[in-house]
Amino acid sequence: MTTTFVADTTTLTGRSLRHVLRSPDTIVTTAVTPIAMLLLFVYVFGGAIDTGGVEYVNYLLPGILLITVASGIAYTAYRLYTDVSGGIFERFQSMAIARSAVLWGHVLTSLVANLIALAVVVLVAVAMGFRSGAGVLAWLAIAGILVLFTLALTWLAVIPGLTAKSPDAVSGFSLPLIFLPFISSAFVPTSGMPGPVRWFAEHQPVTAIVDSLRNLYAEQPVGAGIWTALAWCVGLTVLSYLLAMRVYHRKIS
Repeated sequence: MTTTFVADTTTLTGRSLRHVLRSPDTIVTTAVTPIAMLLLFVYVFGGAIDTGGVEYVNYLLPGILLITVASGIAYTAYRLYTDVSGGIFERFQSMAIARSAVLWGHVLTSLVANLIALAVVVLVAVAMGFRSGAGVLAWLAIAGILVLFTLALTWLAVIPGLTAKSPDAVSGFSLPLIFLPFISSAFVPTSGMPGPVRWFAEHQPVTAIVDSLRNLYAEQPVGAGIWTALAWCVGLTVLSYLLAMRVYHRKIS
């Protein structure tokens, strides 16, 4: 059974990746909005924001990376919606393949596509002056957090991909996720925010994740914050997966 699942997932992931390769504009489009935000905030607003002596591009980058993922998973939901509405989803269910392999194919494709988009954004940040002296272990930790965050949002994207009734509905669900970093420490320090807004910003998952990423590549102590970030990432991944599988089983029953 495990061998069949792995083989079927590999085949369906290859199918989804070929679709992405045939339309590389998907990855480009995913990166365009975050890059535009990076340019706007660094070159227009960066000089007016006090980040305690940290170059603003270095301060801003973690939040932009999370926005990149939030933008990318909208395409995952849309690709799954296309399979469901086009009938290929039901055709897969009638074949002798592992049923969950259909979803895993889309999820792993999302992971690959988003990692490429993240790499593009980091390269643009480097061209804008981003620098880090962090070692290999720190960058592996950064990559691990981003992978977990991507998996969490991708499994969340599976739900509208399976249930949406129109392309607009499936694409629009990611907008709140894109705007969530604005109410966090991603763009400005939370210390200057009004009381209730500051409380929300400091206790929502984006701030813990952003602060951990920023401390890792700045070679600063991460403290207990990294465990909070990992707890959020793992918890959101597990919850999103369970909800997505529940919706999936209802869909095919």
